Amino acid sequence: MKKFIITLMMAMFVAVPSFSQSLNNNADAIVGEYLTDRGGSKSKVRVTKLSDGTYMAQMFWVENPYDKNGNRRKDVKNPDKSLRNVDIDKVVIVKGLKYDAEEKEWNGAKIYDPSKGIRVNVEAEFVEPNKLKLFGNIWGIGTTIYWQKLN
Repeated sequence: MKKFIITLMMAMFVAVPSFSQSLNNNADAIVGEYLTDRGGSKSKVRVTKLSDGTYMAQMFWVENPYDKNGNRRKDVKNPDKSLRNVDIDKVVIVKGLKYDAEEKEWNGAKIYDPSKGIRVNVEAEFVEPNKLKLFGNIWGIGTTIYWQKLN
């Protein structure tokens, strides 16, 4: 019985990574809606495929869309001054993301953090069937965040 349990546990450890790897084999697996939670600030992001074959991620819901005066929050920290009047729940946070079949990940773009007003290089891959890992970095130094796929 003990050997059976050990064998079963080993099979589970092997099956989970291979399942997430199979998701990373499908370029369009990234398309969908995700819940994000960055430091207690929740938002929802929609990833779509563009006509040029790249992917874009745009926020479509934020937990707190209004400022303390009851006005809709804007993307006031955007380095592109022409985008500072965009509602916070309509901000494009990734554009031009490409699928790299050799690396089995999505990369080649920058992710934008509206809370800090910065853009950094991004790489994305599934680590679980509905969990997308995004690594944002400048010169290899960065942070990892996770998006939970909703559909």
